[in-house]
Amino acid sequence: MDTNKTAKEIVQLIGGKENVAHLEHCSTRLRFTLKDNNLVKKDQLEKVDGVIGVRQNVQCQVIIGNDVIEVYDQVQKELGEISQSEQNDLKSQQSWGAVLLDFIISIFQPLIPAVAGGGILKSLLLLVSVSGLMSTESQTYQIMNLIGGAPLYFLPILVAITTAKKLNVNQLVAVSAVGALILPDMTTMLTSGAQLFGFGIENIAYASQVFPAILTVLFYAQMERLFTRYSPKPIRIFFVPMMSLLITVPISLLILGPLGFNVGTIFSGAIIWLYSHFGWVATAVLAAILPLMVVTGMHKAMIPYAVSSMSELGAELLYLPASLAHNIAESGACFAVSLKTKDSKLRSTAISAGISALFGITEPALYGVTILHKRVLYSVMASSLVGGAIAGILSIKAFALVGPGLASITMFVDASNAMNLIWAFVTLLVSFLVAFVTVIFFFKDQVQSEEEVIFGEEMLSSPIEGKVIPLSEVNDDVFSSGMIGKGIAIIPESGDLLAPEDGEVTMIFNTNHALGFKTTNGAELLFHIGIDTVKLNGNNFEALVKVGDKVTRGQKMIHFNVDEIIALGYDPTVICIVTNQDQFKIESYHLEESVSNEMDILSVVPIQS
Repeated sequence: MDTNKTAKEIVQLIGGKENVAHLEHCSTRLRFTLKDNNLVKKDQLEKVDGVIGVRQNVQCQVIIGNDVIEVYDQVQKELGEISQSEQNDLKSQQSWGAVLLDFIISIFQPLIPAVAGGGILKSLLLLVSVSGLMSTESQTYQIMNLIGGAPLYFLPILVAITTAKKLNVNQLVAVSAVGALILPDMTTMLTSGAQLFGFGIENIAYASQVFPAILTVLFYAQMERLFTRYSPKPIRIFFVPMMSLLITVPISLLILGPLGFNVGTIFSGAIIWLYSHFGWVATAVLAAILPLMVVTGMHKAMIPYAVSSMSELGAELLYLPASLAHNIAESGACFAVSLKTKDSKLRSTAISAGISALFGITEPALYGVTILHKRVLYSVMASSLVGGAIAGILSIKAFALVGPGLASITMFVDASNAMNLIWAFVTLLVSFLVAFVTVIFFFKDQVQSEEEVIFGEEMLSSPIEGKVIPLSEVNDDVFSSGMIGKGIAIIPESGDLLAPEDGEVTMIFNTNHALGFKTTNGAELLFHIGIDTVKLNGNNFEALVKVGDKVTRGQKMIHFNVDEIIALGYDPTVICIVTNQDQFKIESYHLEESVSNEMDILSVVPIQS
C-alpha cells in the first residue's frame, strides 16, 4: 500500500482539509471530526486502497487496520495545522451531546497505548513472579514494576496533555498546573492538613486520578484565554502562564480537585453497585451488545469508566471481561465463515479478520464479515452472551486497559487469585467454540451461481419522487451499514409514499413514519420516512392504508409534510430496504438521479435455497 497516495485520497474524499476540524487515531481507525459530514463520499472512500470500511456518527471513522499509524502520519502532513477557530466553528454547529462525546473520545483514546503498555508489563511481571522465575523482592522486579506502573501513576499528567491538546491551549503550562497537585512536597503537606488562604485543603492523593486533571485543565484554559486577551503583548510570554497558574492551582486544590475526586468515586461506586446487584447478567448483556456498540462507536463511552476503575480500584470487573468474550467470539465466527463460504474474497477477509480478533482487534471482523451477514451477527451476539455470562459468573477481573485477546491474556493475571487467569482462558475457549459451532450450523453463503437464480423478478418503482442515493449515505449507522437489509434511499421532493408494486401492507408503526410491505413474490420491504422522526410522535404523518390492506402499484399509503419535517430540524430521507435480503438478489438503479414515481429503482429476484 502506498500510504502517501492513500492519505491524499482520504483527505480529498472527506471534503478536503478545509472540512477537518480535528484528527486522531486509535488502534485501527482514523477519527475525523468534520465540519460537514455530508461532504464525505463514503462509497468512493471505502474503495481506496488500504481502507477497510467507513463509519459515520459523531466522528467520521476511516478503518485502516494495522497500517493506521503510517497512514495517520501522512494524513497529518496533508492537513497541516488545524486552527482553534475552525474547531470552535464546528462546536457551534453541533449538539452539546455530540460535542461532549467528541471531547471524551479525544481525551481518553490517546491514553490507551501508554496505560495498556504499562498494564501488560505489570501483568507479565506478575506471571513471572507467580511461576517462581523471579522474586518480587528482587530489585530488578521492583524497578520493572515501577516502570509498568508509571503510566497509571502519571495519569493526571497524560490527561493534562490530551485535554490541553483538545482545547488547543499551552500543553506545558497545563501539565505544570496538574503536576503541582502530585508534587511529593504537596502530597506531604496535604497529608498533614495544609491550609490555603485560611481554608483547609482536602487530603487527596491525586496520582492516578483522571477527573481532577480534566477539571483543572478546563479551568486553566479559561484563565489562559482571559489573560491572553487582556495582557499587554510585551509581557504576555510570562504574565499569562504566571497568572493562570496562580489562580488555577489554588482553585483546583480547594474546589476542582475534590470535585473531580468525588466524581471518580461515584463513577467507580456506580459500576460496583451494578456488578453487585446484577452480577454476571450485566457482563453477559454487555458482551452481547458490544458488536452493536463498536459498530456505532458507543463503546468509546466506556473508556472513561474503565480508566477511572483502573485508577481507583486497580482492576476492572465488567467492560474488559465482556470484551474478551466478544473479541474471541468474533474470531471464532470469522474462522467458521472462512470454512463455509465459497467466496474466495470473503474467505480471505474472514481469515485475516479472525486472526486480528483473536488478538483483540475486532474492527476488521465486524466491518468485513459480521455486520454484512445477519446470521453471523446473531451468532456472535449469542456466543458473546454465553462467554460474558461465564466471565461474570467466574468473577474475572482485568488488570490492564487493553483490548483483550490471546496476546494480552496476561492482563488477567491476579497475584491474589491464581484461578483468575485460568477462568479467562475458559472464557476465551468457550466464546470461540460456541461462535465457531453456531456459525458452522447457521451461516448461509450468499454466493449463488447463475443456475440458482430462478424466475420471479419484480421491478419496484420509486415509492416517492426525489433523488435516489445509496443506502450507505444515509445518516444512520443501522440503515447505512446494511444491518437490517439492502436497498436504497431517496431525498424526497413530495410528501406521498406510494406502493412500489402490488402487494400487502404488513405493518404500520404507531407514529405512521414507518410501513412494512410484502410484494407478490415474497419480498418484505420496510419504508422508513426520515431519520429520528419517531420523536415527532406521529405529527405531520397520516396513514392512508391499514395493516392487511391489498394495494396496487402507485397507490398512496402515507402522506407526510416534508417542509414541516425539515423545518423542525429532521432529515426527511425516505429509506426503502428489503429485510429478507438473504432470499433475493437485489439490484438498484438510477443512483444519484432524480426520479418520478413511474421509474423503476429496485429489482428483487428470488434465489433458490
